[in-house]
Order: sequence, then C-alpha cells, then structure tokens
Amino acid sequence: MSDTLAAHPHPSPGYDPGAGWDEAFEKGRVRPPYAQLVGSLAGTDLAALRDRVHARLKEREVTFGSAAGPQAFRVDPVPRVLAQDEWEPLRAGLAQRARALGAYLADVYADRAIVEAGVVPARVIDSADHHDPWLDGVPVNPAGCLAGLDLVRGADGVLRVLEDNVRTPSGIAYAAATREVMDGELPGELPRRADPSAAFDLLAAALQDAALTDVQDPFVVLLSDGPSNSAWWEHREIGRRTGIPVLAGEDLLVKRGRLHARVRGSRARPVDVVYRRTDEDRLRDEHGRATWIAEALLEPVRQGTVTVVNPLGSGVADDKLAHAYVEEMVRFYLHEEPLIESVPTYDLGDPATRDSIMPRLAELVVKPRSGLGGHGVTVCSQATDDERRGLASLIEEHPEAWIAQETVAISTHPTVCNGRLEPRHVDLRPYVIGAGTQARVAPVALTRVAFEAGSLVVNSSQNGGAKDTWLPA
Repeated sequence: MSDTLAAHPHPSPGYDPGAGWDEAFEKGRVRPPYAQLVGSLAGTDLAALRDRVHARLKEREVTFGSAAGPQAFRVDPVPRVLAQDEWEPLRAGLAQRARALGAYLADVYADRAIVEAGVVPARVIDSADHHDPWLDGVPVNPAGCLAGLDLVRGADGVLRVLEDNVRTPSGIAYAAATREVMDGELPGELPRRADPSAAFDLLAAALQDAALTDVQDPFVVLLSDGPSNSAWWEHREIGRRTGIPVLAGEDLLVKRGRLHARVRGSRARPVDVVYRRTDEDRLRDEHGRATWIAEALLEPVRQGTVTVVNPLGSGVADDKLAHAYVEEMVRFYLHEEPLIESVPTYDLGDPATRDSIMPRLAELVVKPRSGLGGHGVTVCSQATDDERRGLASLIEEHPEAWIAQETVAISTHPTVCNGRLEPRHVDLRPYVIGAGTQARVAPVALTRVAFEAGSLVVNSSQNGGAKDTWLPA
C-alpha cells in the first residue's frame, strides 16, 4: 500500500528516526528549512511520485554501472534541503580544504616540505597505493583538480568530512539530471534554489583555464575508458553539455612529446587539456610495466605540453590514510584553522596510535586503505566477535593497509521505501572545482542514500541511490 506524507508540520505516521539526527524532522516536528517542502508533499502519493521519477530517468537512459553492468540510476523523490546559514560557512570550509589538498599534492612530488616539517610521516606518502615515483619532480598544477568531498552529519548535528575524493569524483551530471526530473514531478510551487546545471559552465571554464598560460583557445578533451566505466553515462552527458569531445585511449597519440587526438575521424590535432575520467589512473601495472595511461600521457606531462585534470598521481591526496592528516595540512599550507572537521581517523601504521586504538576496536569503523565504493568496510559494532578477531589479526599483520575511524551515527532522511516513508541514512557530496587559490565550490551537491534499513553504506554499487539536493541560490 502506498503512503502519503501526513499534513504539515508532522511526519508520516510511524516514521521513527530513533535517537539519531534526522535531516527533516526533530522530535516529530518539521525543521524550518523543510517547511515548504513538507507542506507541498502533504497528501501526495509518494510511491507513485517515486515511480514517475524512476520512469523519467529511465526514459533519459540515466545509468550508473556496477559489476552486473549499467543499472538505472535510482533517485528517491524526497529532496534534501540545506539552509543558507549552514551552506555559506560550509562552502568556505570546502574551498579551504580543497586548497590544502591541492597544496599537498603539489608538495608530494616536489620538496615534501610537510614531511620535512614532521607533520606527515614519509611512509604515508611512500606506501600510498597511488603514489608514483615516476612523477617525482614533475610540477603539479593544483588548479587542475576537481574534488568531491563526502560529508556525514553525526548525532550532534555537525557535518564532517568522511572521505576526500580527488582522483575521479563523479556525480555532477547525475545531480543535474535529478533536479531536472524532480522539478517536472514535484507538486506545488518550488522555491528558488541554486541551479546544478551551472556547474557545467564552471567546469568547462576551469578546464580551459587549466591550460598552459601561453595557450590561446586551448583544445580540451574528456578521456574515458568507455562503456566499461561505471559513470559512462556521465562522461557522455558532460561532453554533450560542455561541447568537449569524449575520447578513448585509441584516439590519442604522442608526437615528439606532444599529445595529439583524432576526433571523429579528423586529422590529429594537439591537445592542451585532458579531463581524465578513466578507471585506470596508475602509471604502472602490478608487474611494473607502463599502463596505457602512462603510454599516452606521461611523456607529454613530463614535457609540460599538456595539463591533465585531475593530475596523474592525484590519488595520493585522497588516500584514506592521508585523510587522517588533512586538518594539519590546512594549518601547514594555509596557516589557517580548519573550517570543517574530519571524522576522526587513525593511522594504524603508527605503533603508538595502534596500541591505543586496538583495545576499543569494537567501537570503530575499519576500512581498507585503498578500498572504493564501500567495499571491505567493517562497522565493528555490527560485526561478530569472530569477525572482529579476524580483522584485528589482519591489522596486526599489515597495519599500513588499514585505517580506523570513529563510528558516526549518520543522519537519516525521509525516504520512500516499501510503499511508505522511512528514515534512511544519507551523506552529502559537494564539489570543488580547482584546488588552487581560485578554488570554487560548484552550486551542486549529490545526496547519496542507503535504501537498506540501517545500512551506513550509501554507494550506488551497494543498493544506494541519490536525492535531489536543494542548495540556496
């Protein structure tokens, strides 16, 4: 049986977020930023609304890949709302954090001043899965970065950064498509909100600006590995919205240290900026041989004839262990206090830290340092004794391969599930374009939601989906 949202200002009968923080309701009453939305949804058949949204996304062929191949992108029809008084300081903190991460990335492959100062141990860099010595001494332009920062709100109501993504963060096109579909289906008059589609112009301008300073009218291409990439739909949508050609590795060739590309059978022409959206971002494979990315891009990058966005080797800055040190990066590089906190993260490769953490492992979340998509994450409070003992053995055997974080009682949001409105856990992924002094927070964010009751893993690859996110205009 489908449910309807009860009359404003109370939630649907039976809606119980428990003791945690709910984004829309507090003690059974609507939070002020949600008043208009909740009022407009009163009496709406939410299950039918959800079905219409899914149908519109299917018509537009919006997909996100998984191990089973491209799947329909799932969107819950109850949007998330962020108020002006929360978004403005958050925006400043996001830009600050991106600038610090960009400075760290440039420093890692240059002087390593942060290591010399004793702020970040050298082993954090040297043991990072995506650190590549082939790039040592190669200048990195932090402006050529797009960061997607994953934030969660705990029971105290504070948004903190759970993970930093500066390799190939996806989601901008998905957020824009979600808004366009939702605006066509939501009842009532809609408030003024930031337009996610403005992010495409911001991205296109940033890619143009990333070119070398002496280049006029730079030629920009988006490099994809095609249908095998989980975000292949987004690659094509970005190309359509920006006019940037979407190319594959076979479209590229290097002539005398200069990258060239063939577009739709035309003669090869020099490339100034590559927006890299490939799953493959390593320069060497497991046997130490050059990958196709290295064969296409490494020499032009070393010669300084092309800019790659995000830069080769940028994974060293979103390494989960590096996350433990980002607040110190802000202080070291920017001489400022962090405006956004990180979820407390522990370096298990440090013996003193490990000795203090292991006795309370049952309270923490443990993640493989190089994991993606929520895979391999253990919420130890939900694990069995045998699972925790096994995990402890793995940590003791290879402590540098794991990180631990404080468990966050991630906030919930009203979500249409099982024909009724139920609380489901959510995170927030806003985007910063450019990690240099001109870092700009895009007017777009993707709220990711876990459809499984109680699940803290919001990734689309693990029964997650998205929500339209209303940012103030």
